[in-house]
Amino acid sequence: MNHETAAPEIQLGGNIPHFSVRLSPTPRGARLARMLTEQQLRTWGLPLETATQIVAELAANAATHGRVPGRDFQLLLYVVGGTLRIEVTDTRGDRLPRLTSPADEGESGRGLLLVAALADRWGVTQGRHPRKTVWAEVTLPPPEPGMPRSGATGGFSPSGTHRDVGRSGPNSPR
Repeated sequence: MNHETAAPEIQLGGNIPHFSVRLSPTPRGARLARMLTEQQLRTWGLPLETATQIVAELAANAATHGRVPGRDFQLLLYVVGGTLRIEVTDTRGDRLPRLTSPADEGESGRGLLLVAALADRWGVTQGRHPRKTVWAEVTLPPPEPGMPRSGATGGFSPSGTHRDVGRSGPNSPR
């Protein structure tokens, strides 16, 4: 099993390409997380399929199990070296995710199994109360000759990207 519980090893600075967005914890917010991820990965010239599927599952979990009315969830993507890290933070730190075996006829309960199968590593970090972050890391294929990678020039904005989408207010996660 790839599950780990660990704090992020780095603080994001101006030299790490990143994308951050806050979204409403609704099915629409989860779909928007997937679409924005696809757009950002395309902008960075990175593979789409695996990371987009992971974001879809983590965002759906945040909208379903991490939902607190009036509080958004946050999606953060960043690249360090040859690794894409995906983080989804919600305000239900009292509900930690766990792998379970879904019922054969069940229509849900497979999201974390997909994340575990697709990610090279994944885990959960408890943040400042009441937050938790579920994260996954995907090792990126080596760049094609002549193409830059994270930390190289070209392809990435050193300042990163940040968007607030959906509700925001005094009860939204920061």
